[in-house]
Amino acid sequence: MFDFMDLDFNENESELAVSSALYIPEAGECMRCGQCVSGCPTFRLFQIDEETPRRRIRTISKILIEHLPVSENELTHLNNCVQCRACEISCPSQMRYGELFDQVQATLQKPVNHLGKLAFHFIENKKQRAWLMPFLKGYLKSGLQKPFQSSGIFEKLGLANAEGLLSEPTLKPLAENYPATGVSRGNVALFTGCIAESFDRKTLLAAIKLLNTNGYNVQIQKKQSCCGAIHQHNGQFASHLIENNLSVFNSLVVDAVIHVATGCGTMLSEYENEEFKLRLFDINDFLLANWSDDVRFSSSNLKVAIHEPCSQRNVLKNQKSVSALLQKIPNLTIETLTDNQICCGSGGSYMLTHPENAACLRDLKQHIIQNAHVDLVVSSNFGCVIHLNSDKTKVVHPLVLLANQLVS
Repeated sequence: MFDFMDLDFNENESELAVSSALYIPEAGECMRCGQCVSGCPTFRLFQIDEETPRRRIRTISKILIEHLPVSENELTHLNNCVQCRACEISCPSQMRYGELFDQVQATLQKPVNHLGKLAFHFIENKKQRAWLMPFLKGYLKSGLQKPFQSSGIFEKLGLANAEGLLSEPTLKPLAENYPATGVSRGNVALFTGCIAESFDRKTLLAAIKLLNTNGYNVQIQKKQSCCGAIHQHNGQFASHLIENNLSVFNSLVVDAVIHVATGCGTMLSEYENEEFKLRLFDINDFLLANWSDDVRFSSSNLKVAIHEPCSQRNVLKNQKSVSALLQKIPNLTIETLTDNQICCGSGGSYMLTHPENAACLRDLKQHIIQNAHVDLVVSSNFGCVIHLNSDKTKVVHPLVLLANQLVS
Protein backbone atom coordinates (compact mmCIF):
# COMPACT_ATOMS: atom_id res chain seq x y z
CA MET A 1 0.00 0.00 0.00
CA PHE A 2 0.99 3.65 0.22
CA ASP A 3 3.51 5.09 2.64
CA PHE A 4 2.99 8.43 4.36
CA MET A 5 6.09 10.41 5.13
CA ASP A 6 6.15 12.48 8.30
CA LEU A 7 4.40 15.81 8.08
CA ASP A 8 6.44 18.68 9.50
CA PHE A 9 3.73 20.68 11.24
CA ASN A 10 5.55 23.83 12.29
CA GLU A 11 2.87 26.15 13.63
CA ASN A 12 4.18 29.71 13.56
CA GLU A 13 2.48 33.09 13.79
CA SER A 14 3.92 34.20 10.46
CA GLU A 15 4.06 30.97 8.53
CA LEU A 16 2.24 27.64 8.37
CA ALA A 17 4.57 25.44 6.42
CA VAL A 18 3.56 22.25 4.63
CA SER A 19 6.31 19.75 4.01
CA SER A 20 6.97 19.15 0.33
CA ALA A 21 7.71 15.54 1.24
CA LEU A 22 4.11 14.85 2.19
CA TYR A 23 2.57 12.18 0.00
CA ILE A 24 -1.16 11.63 -0.41
CA PRO A 25 -2.35 8.85 -2.75
CA GLU A 26 -4.13 9.65 -5.96
CA ALA A 27 -7.90 9.44 -5.60
CA GLY A 28 -8.03 6.32 -7.75
CA GLU A 29 -5.50 4.54 -5.57
CA CYS A 30 -7.20 5.49 -2.33
CA MET A 31 -10.64 4.35 -3.47
CA ARG A 32 -9.39 0.79 -3.94
CA CYS A 33 -9.17 0.46 -0.16
CA GLY A 34 -12.28 1.93 1.48
CA GLN A 35 -11.52 0.40 4.88
CA CYS A 36 -12.19 3.78 6.47
CA VAL A 37 -15.72 4.11 5.12
CA SER A 38 -17.77 1.92 7.47
CA GLY A 39 -16.39 3.57 10.62
CA CYS A 40 -16.97 7.14 9.41
CA PRO A 41 -19.85 8.76 11.33
CA THR A 42 -20.84 11.17 8.56
CA PHE A 43 -21.01 8.32 6.06
CA ARG A 44 -23.32 6.60 8.54
CA LEU A 45 -25.54 9.68 8.41
CA PHE A 46 -25.51 10.56 4.71
CA GLN A 47 -24.59 7.28 2.96
CA ILE A 48 -22.77 9.09 0.14
CA ASP A 49 -19.14 8.81 -0.91
CA GLU A 50 -18.56 12.56 -0.53
CA GLU A 51 -18.96 12.05 3.22
CA THR A 52 -16.09 9.56 3.54
CA PRO A 53 -12.43 10.01 4.54
CA ARG A 54 -11.21 8.85 1.13
CA ARG A 55 -13.06 11.69 -0.63
CA ARG A 56 -11.94 14.21 1.98
CA ILE A 57 -8.36 13.11 1.41
CA ARG A 58 -8.80 13.99 -2.26
CA THR A 59 -9.89 17.49 -1.24
CA ILE A 60 -6.99 17.76 1.22
CA SER A 61 -4.59 16.73 -1.54
CA LYS A 62 -5.92 19.44 -3.86
CA ILE A 63 -5.43 22.09 -1.17
CA LEU A 64 -2.11 21.08 0.39
CA ILE A 65 -0.23 19.34 -2.42
CA GLU A 66 -1.64 20.24 -5.80
CA HIS A 67 -2.66 23.80 -4.91
CA LEU A 68 -5.82 23.44 -6.95
CA PRO A 69 -9.07 25.31 -6.35
CA VAL A 70 -11.81 23.41 -4.56
CA SER A 71 -15.55 23.98 -4.78
CA GLU A 72 -17.83 25.12 -1.99
CA ASN A 73 -19.42 21.69 -2.13
CA GLU A 74 -16.06 20.01 -1.54
CA LEU A 75 -15.36 22.33 1.40
CA THR A 76 -18.77 21.62 2.90
CA HIS A 77 -18.15 17.88 2.85
CA LEU A 78 -14.62 18.37 4.18
CA ASN A 79 -15.82 20.51 7.08
CA ASN A 80 -18.58 18.04 7.92
CA CYS A 81 -15.81 15.83 9.33
CA VAL A 82 -16.30 15.26 13.06
CA GLN A 83 -12.54 14.76 13.57
CA CYS A 84 -13.16 11.44 15.33
CA ARG A 85 -10.07 9.98 13.62
CA ALA A 86 -11.59 6.51 13.32
CA CYS A 87 -10.14 6.46 9.80
CA GLU A 88 -6.62 6.54 11.22
CA ILE A 89 -6.91 3.21 13.03
CA SER A 90 -8.46 1.49 10.01
CA CYS A 91 -6.06 2.92 7.40
CA PRO A 92 -3.46 0.36 6.24
CA SER A 93 -1.19 3.28 5.32
CA GLN A 94 -1.38 4.68 8.85
CA MET A 95 -2.42 8.03 7.45
CA ARG A 96 -2.20 10.91 9.92
CA TYR A 97 -5.60 12.28 8.99
CA GLY A 98 -6.04 14.49 12.05
CA GLU A 99 -2.80 16.31 11.36
CA LEU A 100 -3.68 16.74 7.70
CA PHE A 101 -7.09 18.13 8.59
CA ASP A 102 -5.53 20.69 10.96
CA GLN A 103 -3.09 21.69 8.23
CA VAL A 104 -5.95 22.34 5.85
CA GLN A 105 -7.86 24.41 8.39
CA ALA A 106 -4.76 26.52 9.03
CA THR A 107 -4.16 26.92 5.29
CA LEU A 108 -7.73 27.95 4.53
CA GLN A 109 -7.73 30.58 7.29
CA LYS A 110 -11.52 30.66 7.48
CA PRO A 111 -12.93 34.00 8.62
CA VAL A 112 -14.30 34.05 12.18
CA ASN A 113 -17.37 36.11 13.03
CA HIS A 114 -17.62 38.37 16.07
CA LEU A 115 -19.17 35.70 18.28
CA GLY A 116 -16.47 33.22 17.28
CA LYS A 117 -13.74 35.72 18.12
CA LEU A 118 -15.38 36.37 21.48
CA ALA A 119 -15.53 32.63 22.21
CA PHE A 120 -11.84 32.15 21.35
CA HIS A 121 -11.01 35.15 23.53
CA PHE A 122 -12.74 33.72 26.61
CA ILE A 123 -11.20 30.29 26.03
CA GLU A 124 -7.74 31.87 25.92
CA ASN A 125 -8.12 34.29 28.84
CA LYS A 126 -8.77 32.75 32.24
CA LYS A 127 -9.27 36.06 34.08
CA GLN A 128 -11.91 37.30 31.64
CA ARG A 129 -13.56 33.88 31.70
CA ALA A 130 -13.73 34.02 35.50
CA TRP A 131 -15.34 37.46 35.22
CA LEU A 132 -18.02 36.04 32.91
CA MET A 133 -19.03 33.10 35.12
CA PRO A 134 -21.05 35.03 37.77
CA PHE A 135 -23.18 36.51 35.00
CA LEU A 136 -23.87 33.06 33.53
CA LYS A 137 -24.72 31.67 36.97
CA GLY A 138 -27.01 34.63 37.68
CA TYR A 139 -28.77 34.13 34.36
CA LEU A 140 -29.39 30.41 35.04
CA LYS A 141 -30.73 31.10 38.55
CA SER A 142 -32.82 34.14 37.60
CA GLY A 143 -35.70 32.28 35.95
CA LEU A 144 -35.07 34.17 32.71
CA GLN A 145 -33.79 31.16 30.76
CA LYS A 146 -37.13 29.88 29.50
CA PRO A 147 -38.47 33.35 28.47
CA PHE A 148 -35.22 34.09 26.61
CA GLN A 149 -35.29 30.70 24.91
CA SER A 150 -38.91 31.21 23.86
CA SER A 151 -38.16 34.67 22.47
CA GLY A 152 -35.94 33.25 19.70
CA ILE A 153 -33.16 35.71 20.45
CA PHE A 154 -30.55 32.97 20.81
CA GLU A 155 -31.42 31.57 17.37
CA LYS A 156 -30.99 35.03 15.86
CA LEU A 157 -27.61 35.44 17.54
CA GLY A 158 -26.48 31.89 16.64
CA LEU A 159 -26.18 30.98 20.32
CA ALA A 160 -29.07 28.53 20.73
CA ASN A 161 -26.92 25.42 20.78
CA ALA A 162 -24.33 26.86 23.14
CA GLU A 163 -27.02 28.19 25.49
CA GLY A 164 -28.75 24.81 25.51
CA LEU A 165 -25.59 23.16 26.86
CA LEU A 166 -25.18 25.56 29.78
CA SER A 167 -25.06 24.21 33.29
CA GLU A 168 -24.44 26.15 36.47
CA PRO A 169 -20.73 27.06 36.70
CA THR A 170 -18.63 26.79 39.85
CA LEU A 171 -17.27 30.19 40.85
CA LYS A 172 -14.83 29.31 43.62
CA PRO A 173 -11.35 28.64 42.22
CA LEU A 174 -9.55 25.40 42.91
CA ALA A 175 -6.88 25.46 45.62
CA GLU A 176 -3.25 25.36 44.56
CA ASN A 177 -2.44 22.24 46.59
CA TYR A 178 -4.39 19.20 47.74
CA PRO A 179 -2.29 17.06 50.11
CA ALA A 180 -2.30 13.27 50.03
CA THR A 181 -4.33 11.28 52.51
CA GLY A 182 -1.89 9.52 54.83
CA VAL A 183 1.66 8.82 53.69
CA SER A 184 2.65 10.67 50.51
CA ARG A 185 3.77 8.56 47.56
CA GLY A 186 4.54 11.45 45.24
CA ASN A 187 3.46 14.71 43.62
CA VAL A 188 1.37 15.24 40.51
CA ALA A 189 0.07 18.24 38.59
CA LEU A 190 -3.52 18.22 37.33
CA PHE A 191 -4.41 19.68 33.94
CA THR A 192 -7.81 21.31 34.50
CA GLY A 193 -8.64 22.50 30.99
CA CYS A 194 -10.50 25.71 30.24
CA ILE A 195 -14.29 25.36 30.21
CA ALA A 196 -14.19 22.22 32.35
CA GLU A 197 -12.62 24.08 35.25
CA SER A 198 -15.92 25.89 35.81
CA PHE A 199 -18.44 23.49 34.30
CA ASP A 200 -17.00 20.08 35.22
CA ARG A 201 -15.77 20.74 38.74
CA LYS A 202 -17.36 17.51 40.00
CA THR A 203 -14.99 15.46 37.81
CA LEU A 204 -11.92 17.46 38.80
CA LEU A 205 -12.72 17.10 42.51
CA ALA A 206 -13.29 13.37 42.01
CA ALA A 207 -9.88 13.13 40.35
CA ILE A 208 -8.24 14.97 43.24
CA LYS A 209 -10.00 12.77 45.80
CA LEU A 210 -8.90 9.56 44.08
CA LEU A 211 -5.31 10.76 43.70
CA ASN A 212 -5.15 11.96 47.32
CA THR A 213 -6.61 8.69 48.59
CA ASN A 214 -3.94 6.79 46.68
CA GLY A 215 -1.22 8.87 48.32
CA TYR A 216 -0.53 11.62 45.79
CA ASN A 217 -0.27 15.35 46.49
CA VAL A 218 -2.07 17.26 43.73
CA GLN A 219 -0.89 20.64 42.44
CA ILE A 220 -3.14 23.01 40.46
CA GLN A 221 -1.15 25.48 38.39
CA LYS A 222 -3.05 28.75 38.04
CA LYS A 223 -1.07 29.83 34.97
CA GLN A 224 -1.98 26.81 32.87
CA SER A 225 -4.12 27.49 29.81
CA CYS A 226 -6.45 25.75 27.37
CA CYS A 227 -4.79 22.82 25.60
CA GLY A 228 -5.31 24.54 22.23
CA ALA A 229 -7.44 21.85 20.58
CA ILE A 230 -10.44 24.04 19.78
CA HIS A 231 -8.18 26.68 18.25
CA GLN A 232 -6.09 24.28 16.19
CA HIS A 233 -9.03 22.25 14.85
CA ASN A 234 -10.69 25.45 13.70
CA GLY A 235 -7.69 26.90 11.88
CA GLN A 236 -6.65 29.32 14.61
CA PHE A 237 -3.19 29.76 16.10
CA ALA A 238 -2.67 27.57 19.17
CA SER A 239 1.10 28.01 19.53
CA HIS A 240 0.82 30.55 22.36
CA LEU A 241 -1.37 28.17 24.38
CA ILE A 242 0.95 25.23 23.75
CA GLU A 243 4.06 27.22 24.65
CA ASN A 244 2.46 28.49 27.85
CA ASN A 245 1.51 24.99 29.01
CA LEU A 246 4.96 23.63 28.23
CA SER A 247 6.54 26.47 30.19
CA VAL A 248 4.23 25.97 33.17
CA PHE A 249 4.37 22.18 33.46
CA ASN A 250 7.98 21.59 32.46
CA SER A 251 9.12 23.87 35.27
CA LEU A 252 7.49 21.67 37.92
CA VAL A 253 9.14 19.03 40.07
CA VAL A 254 6.37 16.41 39.85
CA ASP A 255 6.09 12.73 39.02
CA ALA A 256 3.33 13.20 36.47
CA VAL A 257 1.12 15.69 34.66
CA ILE A 258 -2.38 14.23 34.62
CA HIS A 259 -5.37 15.01 32.40
CA VAL A 260 -8.94 13.85 33.03
CA ALA A 261 -10.64 14.71 29.71
CA THR A 262 -9.53 12.56 26.78
CA GLY A 263 -10.19 15.37 24.29
CA CYS A 264 -7.64 17.55 26.08
CA GLY A 265 -5.39 14.54 26.55
CA THR A 266 -5.27 13.89 22.82
CA MET A 267 -4.10 17.44 22.13
CA LEU A 268 -1.59 17.38 25.00
CA SER A 269 -0.18 14.03 23.85
CA GLU A 270 0.62 15.55 20.46
CA TYR A 271 2.68 18.45 21.80
CA GLU A 272 6.11 18.27 20.18
CA ASN A 273 8.05 18.17 23.45
CA GLU A 274 9.51 14.94 24.80
CA GLU A 275 10.12 16.23 28.33
CA PHE A 276 6.43 17.04 28.67
CA LYS A 277 5.18 13.87 26.98
CA LEU A 278 7.28 11.59 29.22
CA ARG A 279 5.40 12.81 32.31
CA LEU A 280 1.93 13.08 30.73
CA PHE A 281 -0.68 10.52 31.84
CA ASP A 282 -4.36 9.93 31.36
CA ILE A 283 -5.80 9.64 34.87
CA ASN A 284 -7.37 6.24 34.17
CA ASP A 285 -3.95 4.84 33.25
CA PHE A 286 -2.20 6.54 36.17
CA LEU A 287 -4.66 5.35 38.78
CA LEU A 288 -4.65 1.82 37.43
CA ALA A 289 -0.84 1.66 37.50
CA ASN A 290 -0.52 3.27 40.94
CA TRP A 291 -3.56 1.97 42.81
CA SER A 292 -2.96 1.37 46.49
CA ASP A 293 -4.03 -2.02 47.86
CA ASP A 294 -5.39 -0.22 50.92
CA VAL A 295 -8.04 1.68 48.94
CA ARG A 296 -11.44 0.00 48.88
CA PHE A 297 -14.85 0.63 47.33
CA SER A 298 -18.31 0.01 48.70
CA SER A 299 -20.52 -2.42 46.82
CA SER A 300 -22.86 -1.19 44.06
CA ASN A 301 -25.80 -2.86 42.34
CA LEU A 302 -25.75 -0.41 39.44
CA LYS A 303 -25.60 -1.53 35.83
CA VAL A 304 -23.20 0.78 34.02
CA ALA A 305 -22.40 1.18 30.32
CA ILE A 306 -19.03 2.48 29.13
CA HIS A 307 -19.09 4.99 26.30
CA GLU A 308 -15.70 5.22 24.59
CA PRO A 309 -14.88 8.75 23.39
CA CYS A 310 -13.23 8.85 19.97
CA SER A 311 -10.22 10.65 21.45
CA GLN A 312 -9.76 7.76 23.87
CA ARG A 313 -10.47 4.93 21.44
CA ASN A 314 -8.72 6.22 18.32
CA VAL A 315 -5.81 8.28 19.65
CA LEU A 316 -5.00 7.50 23.30
CA LYS A 317 -6.12 3.87 22.82
CA ASN A 318 -6.56 3.30 26.56
CA GLN A 319 -10.29 2.59 26.78
CA LYS A 320 -9.67 -0.72 28.60
CA SER A 321 -8.32 1.19 31.61
CA VAL A 322 -11.81 2.48 32.42
CA SER A 323 -13.28 -1.01 32.61
CA ALA A 324 -10.33 -2.24 34.69
CA LEU A 325 -10.83 0.57 37.23
CA LEU A 326 -14.59 0.07 37.45
CA GLN A 327 -14.10 -3.64 38.10
CA LYS A 328 -12.64 -2.66 41.48
CA ILE A 329 -16.18 -1.75 42.61
CA PRO A 330 -17.79 -4.92 44.06
CA ASN A 331 -20.99 -6.18 42.35
CA LEU A 332 -20.99 -3.42 39.72
CA THR A 333 -22.33 -4.68 36.38
CA ILE A 334 -20.36 -3.27 33.45
CA GLU A 335 -21.54 -3.19 29.85
CA THR A 336 -19.71 -1.95 26.76
CA LEU A 337 -22.00 -0.11 24.38
CA THR A 338 -22.46 -1.59 20.94
CA ASP A 339 -21.16 0.54 18.06
CA ASN A 340 -18.74 2.30 20.40
CA GLN A 341 -16.59 2.95 17.34
CA ILE A 342 -19.17 5.41 16.00
CA CYS A 343 -18.74 9.01 17.22
CA CYS A 344 -21.47 10.47 19.43
CA GLY A 345 -21.25 13.78 17.54
CA SER A 346 -19.67 15.90 20.25
CA GLY A 347 -16.37 16.44 18.41
CA GLY A 348 -15.09 19.31 20.56
CA SER A 349 -16.78 22.35 19.06
CA TYR A 350 -18.49 20.26 16.34
CA MET A 351 -21.74 20.10 18.34
CA LEU A 352 -21.84 23.92 18.08
CA THR A 353 -20.61 24.39 14.51
CA HIS A 354 -22.62 21.47 13.03
CA PRO A 355 -25.57 21.09 15.40
CA GLU A 356 -27.83 19.13 13.04
CA ASN A 357 -25.20 16.48 12.27
CA ALA A 358 -24.20 16.32 15.93
CA ALA A 359 -27.82 15.89 17.01
CA CYS A 360 -28.38 13.02 14.56
CA LEU A 361 -25.28 11.20 15.81
CA ARG A 362 -26.33 11.83 19.41
CA ASP A 363 -29.76 10.36 18.69
CA LEU A 364 -28.16 7.22 17.30
CA LYS A 365 -25.98 6.88 20.39
CA GLN A 366 -28.82 7.57 22.82
CA HIS A 367 -30.95 4.92 21.06
CA ILE A 368 -28.16 2.40 21.70
CA ILE A 369 -27.91 3.52 25.33
CA GLN A 370 -31.65 3.16 25.89
CA ASN A 371 -31.59 -0.35 24.39
CA ALA A 372 -28.81 -1.28 26.82
CA HIS A 373 -31.18 -0.70 29.78
CA VAL A 374 -28.50 0.59 32.13
CA ASP A 375 -28.66 2.81 35.21
CA LEU A 376 -25.73 5.00 34.25
CA VAL A 377 -23.35 5.73 31.38
CA VAL A 378 -19.72 6.72 31.97
CA SER A 379 -17.53 8.60 29.52
CA SER A 380 -14.01 9.93 30.01
CA ASN A 381 -14.47 13.07 27.92
CA PHE A 382 -16.21 16.21 29.17
CA GLY A 383 -17.56 17.12 25.71
CA CYS A 384 -19.20 13.70 25.27
CA VAL A 385 -20.73 13.91 28.75
CA ILE A 386 -22.49 17.24 28.18
CA HIS A 387 -23.51 16.27 24.65
CA LEU A 388 -25.09 12.95 25.64
CA ASN A 389 -26.67 13.93 28.93
CA SER A 390 -30.46 14.21 28.82
CA ASP A 391 -33.57 13.55 30.89
CA LYS A 392 -33.44 9.92 29.74
CA THR A 393 -29.68 9.41 29.72
CA LYS A 394 -27.50 10.12 32.74
CA VAL A 395 -23.82 10.36 31.79
CA VAL A 396 -20.89 11.07 34.14
CA HIS A 397 -17.14 10.71 34.08
CA PRO A 398 -16.10 7.30 35.51
CA LEU A 399 -14.06 9.18 38.14
CA VAL A 400 -17.28 10.52 39.65
CA LEU A 401 -18.67 7.01 40.13
CA LEU A 402 -15.35 5.76 41.52
CA ALA A 403 -15.05 8.66 43.98
CA ASN A 404 -18.64 8.21 45.17
CA GLN A 405 -17.98 4.53 45.98
CA LEU A 406 -14.78 5.07 47.96
CA VAL A 407 -14.83 3.66 51.48
CA SER A 408 -13.67 6.45 53.78
